[in-house]
Amino acid sequence: MTITKQHTIAQVLEANRQTARVFMQFGMFCLSCPHATAETLEEAGAAHGIDVDELVRQLNAAPAQEA
Repeated sequence: MTITKQHTIAQVLEANRQTARVFMQFGMFCLSCPHATAETLEEAGAAHGIDVDELVRQLNAAPAQEA
């Protein structure tokens, strides 16, 4: 899956749990709160003052989830 700004945190984590580290590096620690399923990455990035383009780039570069 190619991650875009329109995905939610929950969708990204479901696709690849390894992305949790990227979220935490950006100061996004509430990965299971209600906002994680409702807000897009773009909305969450704006709320946290994060460069969403860089977040998406790093999320897409995260190592694949181990089987």
